Amino acid sequence: MHDNFYQMYLDEMGEITPCTGEEQLKLISDLREGNQEAKKRLIEGNLRTALEYAKEYDGKGVLLSDLVQEANMALLMAVEEYAKAGGENGFDSYVAEKIKKALEMAVEEEASADQTGEELAARVNVLQQIAQTLAAELGREATVEELADKMKMSVDEIRGIMKMAMDAVSLNAENADLEALAEMSEMEITDSEDYDYEV
Repeated sequence: MHDNFYQMYLDEMGEITPCTGEEQLKLISDLREGNQEAKKRLIEGNLRTALEYAKEYDGKGVLLSDLVQEANMALLMAVEEYAKAGGENGFDSYVAEKIKKALEMAVEEEASADQTGEELAARVNVLQQIAQTLAAELGREATVEELADKMKMSVDEIRGIMKMAMDAVSLNAENADLEALAEMSEMEITDSEDYDYEV
């Protein structure tokens, strides 16, 4: 599907002529004089370049459409910042640096989100297994304190896992083990004051 998006996006830019180096210098000069049409042309003329950089990061966990959006936003900001910075040389390098930095951040943020989801699923699985084991041993649902003692964690940490599990379920989290979270949502755990925590 991403190949279709890539081709479709290329087709949309088919009538936009890329900027030449000489044209870019003139556009930058005009932009610094307040010509907003120059800014528009400078951005449009470099959209294909932004797309090519986005394509380089395809397959690293972020949708190509999202990569293109990040690259285009970075291009916009690079044009504005370069116009204010002064100087006439190095525009291509400046744009490339800004776009690649934005794309790298997008990939890193996605990887961090994936890792967080996996860690949450793992903690929920462990908590679920221990809760079931304690329930079988005690003949009743375990209290939060008993779970905390068994897992060598604080009561607040146990409640934190339970809250994160509920948040993940309510948000239909894509990066967590939803089956485990769904099972967790049906598990009832009580604290020492006989208050029911339904997670």
